[in-house]
Amino acid sequence: MSKKIKVLVIADHPFAPSGVGTQTKYFCEALLKTGKFSIVNLGGAMKHHDYKPQKVQGWDEDWRVFPVDGYGNPDIIRSIIRTEKPDILWFMTDPRFFGWLWMIENEIRSLVPMIYYHVWDNFPAPMFNRNHYLSNDLVVTISKVTNDIVGEVAPEVSRIYHPHAVDPNIFRPLSDSEIAQFKKENMSQMGDKFIFFWNNRNARRKQSGSLIWWFNDFLNKVGRDKACLLMHTDPKDPNGQDLNVIVNHLELDKGQVFISNQHIPQEHLSMLYNAVDCTINISDAEGFGLSTLESLSCGTPIIVNMTGGLQEQITNGTDWFGIPIFPTSKAIIGSQNVPYIYEDRISGKQAISAMTKMYNSSAEFRKNMGLAGRAHAEANYNFKDYQKKWIQIMLDMYEKCGSWDNRKNYTGVRFMEVA
Repeated sequence: MSKKIKVLVIADHPFAPSGVGTQTKYFCEALLKTGKFSIVNLGGAMKHHDYKPQKVQGWDEDWRVFPVDGYGNPDIIRSIIRTEKPDILWFMTDPRFFGWLWMIENEIRSLVPMIYYHVWDNFPAPMFNRNHYLSNDLVVTISKVTNDIVGEVAPEVSRIYHPHAVDPNIFRPLSDSEIAQFKKENMSQMGDKFIFFWNNRNARRKQSGSLIWWFNDFLNKVGRDKACLLMHTDPKDPNGQDLNVIVNHLELDKGQVFISNQHIPQEHLSMLYNAVDCTINISDAEGFGLSTLESLSCGTPIIVNMTGGLQEQITNGTDWFGIPIFPTSKAIIGSQNVPYIYEDRISGKQAISAMTKMYNSSAEFRKNMGLAGRAHAEANYNFKDYQKKWIQIMLDMYEKCGSWDNRKNYTGVRFMEVA
């Protein structure tokens, strides 16, 4: 292939600490390593101090990042498509952020195909997303729930199920001596307490405040000095609760709850997963839940609410790699942009019961469960397969759809039934 396939990527900045940013980075690196692709990357969803285009070290002209506010706007897209002449547009994250992009799909798709890497947290099937789905050449779905939803809402749209993955060379089980040394140097203040780990954004659906409150009740049950909760998050995130106020109110600031809000490299994060006893995620809506997959890849068991993508991580249908919490109710919530969606709610009693069960289990039981989870992650979220499949998807789409002068399989005409 003499000409490299140029891909315009719109997502979180590829070096942002978010799950979207991480998966975007993995996607771009997989394509670039083949030598068949180049990347023009609109890096959004973060505050920028410099809006000058950036060349990613080691890739020179083949991977350039253009910092943008939000995820861009129609004028930016029109300009960059005309100046860069990409062959494929690939974009990722919540559809609520891309209504403006689909509004100009007739301008874009007449020149290049659009591939949307999509997640949706829950049923009922969002029929209000139908036009969004129809505005793509391909929808790649992150979870089985999402795949079923897209199939129900827009069965005529091409779709492929392709879940997230994590690098097993980074997120891997460490030796007992490595863990002991890390804990001695970085976690001595936690002593020999049982450690629960929570690694999420402090946002409403993540239930961060509920977790702290219920953890306090758990300590009242097992002993105030028996366990601690380590939270890697921003306690002052405007999308969430002021966690410091809750911690202080419940008098959990004396070695019961620790909050780490510094951005840390993935290697350090892997050590944290290894050093704790269990990773917990009780979100009432979770499209995938990358932190729990990272935990399983490190051989550490999980406690999760059985919602969204979390429910396919914790079990292979036969074995369990942690303790599931089944929602006690499904409330229909929504907004002007999302008129309806289930919110899977659990109770404090369930959360405390799951923590108690994990706390009372033996170290050997947790280790075996975690290692089984590692095997599950390698079998079903294999990093090499993740890379290979993205490469094949992009090559197939380039061959099937073409771009610019050889654009194929797109007319811009959509037939609708008129009552």
